[in-house]
Amino acid sequence: MPTVILTGLPVPGSALADELRSLGFEVRPAATPSDTAAALALVPADQRVAVVDGEFVGHVHALRLALTDPRFDACAVTGALAVQSGARAALDRAAALDASAPAGDGPSPDRLAAVVEAAGTPVHRPELGTLVAAVPATTAERREAAAAVASVDDEAVRLRTAVKSRDGFFTTFFISPYSRYIARWCARRGLTPNQVTTASLVTALIAAGCAATGDRWGYVASGVLLLVSFVLDCTDGQLARYSLQYSTMGAWLDATFDRAKEYSFYAGLALGAARNGDDVWALALGAMILMTCRHVVDFSFNEANHDATANTSPTAALSDKLDSRGWTVWVRRMIILPIGERWAMIAVLTAVTTPRIVFYALLVGCAFGALYTTAGRVLRSLTRKATRTDRAAQALADLADSGPLAELIIRLTPRPQRLPLLFAAAGAALIVAAAWIEPFGSWTVVFAGFLYAVVSGSAVARPLKGALDWLLPPLFRAAEYVTVLALAVKADVPGALPAAFGLVAAVAYHHYDTVYRIRGGTGAPPHWLVRTIGGHEGRILLITVMAAVLASRAVDFPVAVTALAVFVALVVLVESIRFWVSSGAPAVHDEGEPA
Repeated sequence: MPTVILTGLPVPGSALADELRSLGFEVRPAATPSDTAAALALVPADQRVAVVDGEFVGHVHALRLALTDPRFDACAVTGALAVQSGARAALDRAAALDASAPAGDGPSPDRLAAVVEAAGTPVHRPELGTLVAAVPATTAERREAAAAVASVDDEAVRLRTAVKSRDGFFTTFFISPYSRYIARWCARRGLTPNQVTTASLVTALIAAGCAATGDRWGYVASGVLLLVSFVLDCTDGQLARYSLQYSTMGAWLDATFDRAKEYSFYAGLALGAARNGDDVWALALGAMILMTCRHVVDFSFNEANHDATANTSPTAALSDKLDSRGWTVWVRRMIILPIGERWAMIAVLTAVTTPRIVFYALLVGCAFGALYTTAGRVLRSLTRKATRTDRAAQALADLADSGPLAELIIRLTPRPQRLPLLFAAAGAALIVAAAWIEPFGSWTVVFAGFLYAVVSGSAVARPLKGALDWLLPPLFRAAEYVTVLALAVKADVPGALPAAFGLVAAVAYHHYDTVYRIRGGTGAPPHWLVRTIGGHEGRILLITVMAAVLASRAVDFPVAVTALAVFVALVVLVESIRFWVSSGAPAVHDEGEPA
């Protein structure tokens, strides 16, 4: 059980100790700074510990935000400080210094937080908004603070802040107004965000199964279930924010299940269409490729500019101006077809039309959104003089997913390319064009794959700090995925496209896993994993060789592609699960994709 050390003399009639116990803390009194240091020494070093001023006045939710959030080693509001094991040594030193120093000004927790932060441990201070957290110095101030507490309903604030401040139009106006109450219902019954996330996945998989029937009742049921799955998908995050139940497992589940649900539904639609004699596997794979590449554009741009130092570009200034007008904010969020609008469109079209129409609408809508967002980011990059850090360059290198062939090319490259993006774009265009134009099994495609490996390795030979270098990872993703699609189409044998769908899904999972590890601050997956699955250039070369070798018996090509997909999926999933359930995984909760 976590421990709170209540400092100073308790205020008669105060309910503070009971409120702290309601949050799950054991309360220990400490009258002086020396008593505080002694009480800290009795708390195990691996246990969460908090120091709260005995005269604290404020909302219970303000204490909850400061004392129970697992994402931060140290967290504080006025009159309260909590640390986890990572900041425990810093707190012990601060308490020892405070005990040996002359009596200081202000609440003891505030002094300790200042010393902990000065020693190099970041202290998170949550935004309280209308919530109150104070340590009154006089009786009049105490009455004033108590009146302020009484005037604000902290449960209403807690419900409101459970909803993301930035979300899509459909989610904001059609889901969140009631899903927050579902989140509270779940919290009061002891349900966890992970359980809700799993329920969302199961519901989506049932929806995919209904779509796979190919019957109209199945399409209608799948549309309804997909919307239910999305409501649960919103609820899990709201439950995490409402009850501050952030976890390593939750980070992994929330980061990957959205894509698993959506792409499983694509597969269900394709299976249902096949039952009615309509082969839409190429469209399903194309939709998955477009969506994945679009997300990589978002991730790469954000990582490249995460800590870039530069003046605001004219494009960014215009974007900020548009965001200051209510209607333009919603229009801009809707036209990029974010997840809420996208799932609503899929659900409705599935219920009333055919899978082919669903995929046509997806491809058109997502292509427009991708062009809109990418064009804006290119303009921002070209109109600002940014100095990108080594961290940003390393993140882009990790997102590039270069394997052993690229490493060899880098070692053999005497002078790195000055225009890596143009060089890589030429290589990507070459392999994609060869895969589409040349007959299935042509060794010309293998030669193009070898050239692609050379140019893509050369493109990442120098640090990726150029204005548009963030486009390299999505360019590599597009080259790999489209090549797989082209070879499966040209094979023209049963099972080739479903096998290619599985392979791209397995590789895409690896790329999403890489993104969320980087965003969590733990870095990319281990290098042995990237080497084992070949890197993007190695996989392209391998699949072109497989096509050439099996040209005379193309019916075996789907078997080979399936075997490769199973191998990649097993290696990636085992390592991913090992990481996300380990103590080193980040205790974060995904706040939602931009699209």
